[in-house]
Amino acid sequence: MTNFLGRHVLAEIYDCNVDILNDINTVEKIMVNAALEAGAEIREVVFHKFSPQGVSGVVVISESHLAIHTWPELGYAAVDVFTCGDKVDPWDACHYVSENFEAGGISAKEYKRGMTEVVKNAANM
Repeated sequence: MTNFLGRHVLAEIYDCNVDILNDINTVEKIMVNAALEAGAEIREVVFHKFSPQGVSGVVVISESHLAIHTWPELGYAAVDVFTCGDKVDPWDACHYVSENFEAGGISAKEYKRGMTEVVKNAANM
């Protein structure tokens, strides 16, 4: 049993294919497929295309969410994947996104969210 509620990976994805980052349909498809590849159950999908460039979106999953903001002019995407429970591995989703954005590099860090002892103690105050 884990002593936290979820895992949250914050990923900086660099040197991506600019055309992919600026195509709302492709970004949405990659993010949805990343959730599925990680074993998540999708609930809602919302994406927005900015003018003149950039895409932001979220894939709400039963286990939490995947979110993205792209800067095509910089070949950069900020991605976060938050999953609860043991079924879904957020790293699987991050690696899938990086590969499909044809990224030159990724820098990511995982945070444990909702430390159960802290949550329990706060609930009892």
